[in-house]
Amino acid sequence: MNREVDLATLRGGPAPDLLVLGGGITGAGIALEAARAGARVALVEARDFASGTSSRSSKLVHGGLRYLAQGQFGLLRESVHERNALLRDSAGLVRPLRFVLPVRNGDRHGRRWLGVGLAIYDAVAGARSRRWLGTPALLQQLPMLDPHGLQGGWSYLDAQTDDARLVLRVLAEARSLGALTVNYVAADDLTRAAGGVDGATLRDVVSGARFGLRAGCVINATGVWADVLRGTLGRAPKLRPLRGSHLLLPAWRLPVAQAVAFFHPDDSRPVFALPWEGMTLVGTTDLDHHEDLNREPGITRAEFDYLLKALQTQFPALGLGARDVVSTWSGVRPVVSSGHAVDPSREGREHLVIEEDGLISVTGGKLTTFRSTALQALRLTGHRVVALKHASAAVPLLAKPPAAVLEALRDLPDERQARWIARFGADAADVRACALDGELATIANTATSWAELRWACRAEAVVHLDDLLLRRTRLGLLLRDGAAAILPRLTGIVRQELRWSDAQWAGEVARYGELIGRCHGVPAGPSP
Repeated sequence: MNREVDLATLRGGPAPDLLVLGGGITGAGIALEAARAGARVALVEARDFASGTSSRSSKLVHGGLRYLAQGQFGLLRESVHERNALLRDSAGLVRPLRFVLPVRNGDRHGRRWLGVGLAIYDAVAGARSRRWLGTPALLQQLPMLDPHGLQGGWSYLDAQTDDARLVLRVLAEARSLGALTVNYVAADDLTRAAGGVDGATLRDVVSGARFGLRAGCVINATGVWADVLRGTLGRAPKLRPLRGSHLLLPAWRLPVAQAVAFFHPDDSRPVFALPWEGMTLVGTTDLDHHEDLNREPGITRAEFDYLLKALQTQFPALGLGARDVVSTWSGVRPVVSSGHAVDPSREGREHLVIEEDGLISVTGGKLTTFRSTALQALRLTGHRVVALKHASAAVPLLAKPPAAVLEALRDLPDERQARWIARFGADAADVRACALDGELATIANTATSWAELRWACRAEAVVHLDDLLLRRTRLGLLLRDGAAAILPRLTGIVRQELRWSDAQWAGEVARYGELIGRCHGVPAGPSP
């Protein structure tokens, strides 16, 4: 992927059948399925690929027990089906994850209620994964749990992923089928003809150059920003932006080999701690987000203390405090507003697919169901783009890499082979080939190698340092201070591959440092 070449093709090539606005998981899924159906596709993203909610989620691919509690059986069925399909089609990138739900005396949801819910969950999935663990067995697995009032716990299966890398892999698959995808290209306005919206006025965010692009159909997949484009058509807002924040701790400070879900002592909201990328991820909050959507979201001190209190209550023997938190992040969910739910957590998570004046908007929903959402949106475009009438999930989401790729990775450890095949697909051999001396080594205590950084700079449309360290890799989250300790060595790779000058490098480091401090560190305030 060469951004400048792709941008020139976008400006000077033939008009696409489909223009997708938004490069998160929804837009990526739409681009892939449209390209697979034979349409000529262009996708543009105003910021970086996956830079919105799609890199800031809880990393879970799950059916959603909460939907069962809320009576949303259709959404539960769809979510479980899509979870199973992703486990099948994206092996290694979407992985099984066992959950444990401790049950205590006085809990709002006791053993029997949770057992019935999990039985329904298993029935929908078509396989039994639940099992009851008595108190001794549960404490054997999780000895740091507070034993007070503990009755035991339910165990069941769901799944998790690296959300940003899933987006990038889906986009790569779309490009392999002919789709054009360009980041840092914003849609400033929509253009219209007699039949409604027929294109957009686009702006290269890097250079500031503006140009028009006509298309057979335009899909608004901009997530939490979807109402902005809808507003240009005079349409009333439909979204309720909700912020979910997370903590990341070293696994040795909160050692969980499986996910642990429990209820917060203050409001009984579910909180979880789960293993992710060699660390322990803790989340999440669910609050109305009233800030400017164009400003990167960050965790507030109140949210930070809320999550920390949940950990301190559930795992008192560990003595966890603010000093143990390596990084934080917040994402803003594009939740479709019901117009009557006071509690944000009671809002549904159904997606919205709607056509207005020729513009098709797709928003809401969740990471797990992105493919079924994409197919629903494409079926709505069939009257404009004939090829999309029959878009379907008849083939696996991601193609298996050819045998030559597997052969090129034979000298790598099995775990590294599996990781690269999952994340890079057919490009995995090129990642191996680009590594210079010493660059197959992993960085600090992560599974990320220097070669992955070089490859990202060379072939994954990196424009800013945060693209590289927060989305192409997750080093800015996995290492303290946004991975500041690796910047001296990273300088050489960046200058070789991206041709940044000394001044540009210095500017990017300053910009990145400010972003890490404001949005991914421990927020200011007294420690609880």
